[in-house]
Amino acid sequence: MSLIPAGTEVSYTITYLQMDARPDWSAQRLPEHIRLERAIDPPVWYFLTLYDAVGRDYEWQDRFDQAETDPAALQAFVRDPDVVIWTAMGNGWPQGFFMLDWRQAGVCDLAYFGLVPQAVGQGWGKTLLQTAIATGWARDGVARMTVNTCTLDHPRALTLYQKLGFRPVGREERRRVLVHDRDPSLFS
Repeated sequence: MSLIPAGTEVSYTITYLQMDARPDWSAQRLPEHIRLERAIDPPVWYFLTLYDAVGRDYEWQDRFDQAETDPAALQAFVRDPDVVIWTAMGNGWPQGFFMLDWRQAGVCDLAYFGLVPQAVGQGWGKTLLQTAIATGWARDGVARMTVNTCTLDHPRALTLYQKLGFRPVGREERRRVLVHDRDPSLFS
């Protein structure tokens, strides 16, 4: 199998999703070896480390670009009191994270969610996503939760978001130049 080389321009689709009511399910318990740590006033390097560990295989690059072009805006985003990073720690190292953004009144945006490659397939990603959703809805005044995913993300991401109650509200076609070699089977 040949890889799609870095430097290749590809098309991808972003799907915007939202949930207009608290889900009627209860989040399952995370495995005993996983604990959630809330980052308090985190430095940008911490966010970028998680962002890279989770998103490298899915071409998450936009925040690195922002770090170069507008580092003050990235710092303001990461350290905003209405933006919170939760890290799933297991066996002494980060195994995934989610980031919730409550800056827009009445809305919680699941800005980022994912597992590091070594944690994918261990059977608790859905539980972490349920925890992220429940945490987002727990803040007073939330009337809607939003998230977006794209065809460069994990091939089961869109299905999982929908299974847990998000519904598509828009799609957008885009193009980007790959930063990393890609397995063509990862495109959905």
